[in-house]
Amino acid sequence: MALVFPAWAGAYLSGMTPPPTSRPVALITGASRGIGAAIALRLAPKHDLILTARDATRLAEVATACEALGATVRCIAADVRDAAGLAEQLAGVPVDVLVNNAGLGILKPFLETTAEEWHRQVDVNVNALYHVTRAVLPGMVVRGRGHVCIIGSMAGRNTFAGGTCYAGTKHFVMGFAESLLLEVRDAGVAVSVITPGSVDTDFFPEGTNRTWMLDPQNVADAVGFTVEAPAHMLVHRLEVRPLSTKRPRAGHGDSATAS
Repeated sequence: MALVFPAWAGAYLSGMTPPPTSRPVALITGASRGIGAAIALRLAPKHDLILTARDATRLAEVATACEALGATVRCIAADVRDAAGLAEQLAGVPVDVLVNNAGLGILKPFLETTAEEWHRQVDVNVNALYHVTRAVLPGMVVRGRGHVCIIGSMAGRNTFAGGTCYAGTKHFVMGFAESLLLEVRDAGVAVSVITPGSVDTDFFPEGTNRTWMLDPQNVADAVGFTVEAPAHMLVHRLEVRPLSTKRPRAGHGDSATAS
């Protein structure tokens, strides 16, 4: 079956001719800390990077560490909810790998969740996913290659009290990713979802026992494996979870229980 490009692809064919590069370019959202920073460091030896986050100071620190690993790095200090601003920053930029990592979780019972908290989670976890992907996907389709990798969550197939909004957005991620894959795979663009269990980041409140959780580097390694797979091979869903809540990871003692 012949592949028919959508109308917007023509504009990219006529108006965008990216220069050749020996290193693929990876765009990572939410890259200033936690999982996003770990992904940046994992990809830096083989990729040039575009890093986005709101915290310009911490973003610059991550960029410096990535440059020491061989990457050329561009930082965009911006909120992923700023659709117009991001579209302007990314216009005409050839991106080979997009890692949609930015996310927000406010875990509260539905009747205690305010409208502002609800919309803020939807804006970051759902709407920003559209805006960033929409900004770079046309170029991938035109070039006939690319990879969209989304950091989802086990909450995308599980439910729990207090997760009406957060789990709902992560279920959306799963449906979005598989539908998008079916639309662009024949254009040479891969779409993947990494679904980690609990990860030792500031997502959890201070005082939470995190000794048994995954390290952000574990998730970053899953991303590296996924986006560096052979071109003919697709890792569409990759679930990564701690082995046991009763077994701390290496370097965290030999007796710990989950909070």
